[in-house]
Amino acid sequence: MNRVFLIGRLSRDPELRHTTSGMAVCQINVAVSRRTGAGRDPETDFINVVVWDKQAENVSRYLAKGRQVAVEGRIQTRSYDNAEGKKTYVTEVVANNVEFLGSASDNNQKSTSSNENPFDFETPNEEPVTTSVDDDPFASFGEKVEISDNDLPF
Repeated sequence: MNRVFLIGRLSRDPELRHTTSGMAVCQINVAVSRRTGAGRDPETDFINVVVWDKQAENVSRYLAKGRQVAVEGRIQTRSYDNAEGKKTYVTEVVANNVEFLGSASDNNQKSTSSNENPFDFETPNEEPVTTSVDDDPFASFGEKVEISDNDLPF
């Protein structure tokens, strides 16, 4: 079985090209952290990923250097003769699925100041719900429901 799952960040902007038949192909490079052992700093691998067709166009349009992605695909090896006539071998991941993680604003390092609560927002046109410590938390808020011991699953 040849299946790969990667989660990392783009180390450069996507490169979109088209084949002679007009199919889109996009190359991205994903920086993935790798644990190396106890007490040692993690290392980073830079994995070449190839994305095809409509997904390649979406990757090129919506992703940029620094964006976090999850890639599912397969490993492929190929070879070609370079400009000097020497055989060059390439190992890359051919993506079946690329998920965009985080948001575009994550790249801008947007942060709130220490005195702002990011969850503090007003809901328009709604009255605030207030409760009192004198309210009965077990008060009936509808029709009475009869449950017998025979209705319990245990």
